[in-house]
Amino acid sequence: MLKNYFKYLNVTPVEERWGIYVTTIGYSKIEPNDNYPNQEHPTSHQLTWNRGRILNDYYIIFISKGKGMFDSAITKPIEVTAGTCFFLYPGVLHRYKPDPKVGWEEYWIGFNGFYIEQLMNKGFFDRKNPFVYLGLNKDILVLFRNLIEAVQTSLTGYPQQIAGVTLQILGLINNVSQHHEYNDDPVGKLISKAKFIIQESFEDNLDMEKLAMELPMGYSSFRKAFKRITGESPNQYHLNLRLERAKNLLATTVLNINEIAYQTGFDSVFYFSKLFKKKNGISPKIYRKNDNANY
Repeated sequence: MLKNYFKYLNVTPVEERWGIYVTTIGYSKIEPNDNYPNQEHPTSHQLTWNRGRILNDYYIIFISKGKGMFDSAITKPIEVTAGTCFFLYPGVLHRYKPDPKVGWEEYWIGFNGFYIEQLMNKGFFDRKNPFVYLGLNKDILVLFRNLIEAVQTSLTGYPQQIAGVTLQILGLINNVSQHHEYNDDPVGKLISKAKFIIQESFEDNLDMEKLAMELPMGYSSFRKAFKRITGESPNQYHLNLRLERAKNLLATTVLNINEIAYQTGFDSVFYFSKLFKKKNGISPKIYRKNDNANY
């Protein structure tokens, strides 16, 4: 399960010349009645509801669970629900907080640069309406987690890598806001919700019958609908997510095979290696060796 994490990044002349750079990324889970924020941030980024805050960069905040309130100098106070992302703009007084009775989970990224300045002034995003409802969108979760993993690993060239991921996030948000298609299929919406839950908890052992009850759906109907829409059973979908995550860790980190098996929810490295080889045709060890040989 993802733990609370944030990082403030140093920006060098190289990142500035690139035209887009990331200043901070993070994830935070706020339990009901927790203090907010529940992590210590630099003085320049401290946020209280009474005083508000002004920042120098652009930010995207995505609320994946729970709900709360947002207010700024150019918007009215509004309730923010799970599945909503909102922008923060440089020089604009703002404040936000989770509902103390519910809490929330938030992902965020701060970014800037001359290319970003041009992009944000071309009318793709609306300062007076900084909210975009993405819903239970698994792609945004994947992108935010990719950001966090890239920063935690800090391989050579990662500032440019995370700049690219930032553009992917902006592209996804713009696509949803400009070309949103309303899905009138209630079963499709439930399966989308299930995919989101599985993506968010793919490291854990999930009880698919309990998941079906949460939607709520009967398990037999859930399994049939899930396979019809995704082409895979819920358990196979879950397993493939874990194995894809393992491939990414093998390629981008120096974690050993045992650590990767553990991080992707496998109790046995033998079982992990067996399933990995069955899906990919080679063992995790050989996959990593071949991947390194390509560089």
